[in-house]
Amino acid sequence: MMSRANRIVTVLTAGLLASASLSALAEVTRDPAQVQGGEFAVDGNHTQIGFTLSHFGLSDFSGRLAGVSGTLSLQTANISASKLSVSVPTASFSTPVDKLSEELRGADWFDADKYPTITFTSTKVTQTGKDSATIAGDLTLHGVTKPVTLTAHLVGAGENPINKKYTVGFDATGTVKRSEFGVTKYLPLVGDEVEVTLHGAFERK
Repeated sequence: MMSRANRIVTVLTAGLLASASLSALAEVTRDPAQVQGGEFAVDGNHTQIGFTLSHFGLSDFSGRLAGVSGTLSLQTANISASKLSVSVPTASFSTPVDKLSEELRGADWFDADKYPTITFTSTKVTQTGKDSATIAGDLTLHGVTKPVTLTAHLVGAGENPINKKYTVGFDATGTVKRSEFGVTKYLPLVGDEVEVTLHGAFERK
């Protein structure tokens, strides 16, 4: 059994770790004026892309893509000069239904073997509010490139308490019509418009 002294040490250690964590969280800012700019790389372990579309008009169905990589050039003094470039493996399509996940990766849908990567490269960033912006860019999906505009909102910025890297996080949402990219399986029963959200974390280089 743990001695009384060891129990006291354990409790004190837990308390110190909790205090350190709270202190680190307190240093995270959601004030755009306090966010540091610079050159960033995607934190692939904490970045993912979610998608939602209509299932027979009866419900909305969601999934995700992972393994995101890319860069962010964040110019806080002139947001319009900022640039974003991200890519994600097509084979990372994942849903709560294993069979459906396999189908989405297959030739009838997004064809991961033939088109292994989905990319988005910004062409214009426009600040729309204190902590928001639109990001216009080119989306390449299923071998087709089309313009897409995302609406981005700052989530927070600060030092990651685990790896000590300065990190900026934001969510960016947009709508993609899959038929425009040649993905037409089960139209119109399964929705054409796909709501996409990038939950992004970017670590300063």
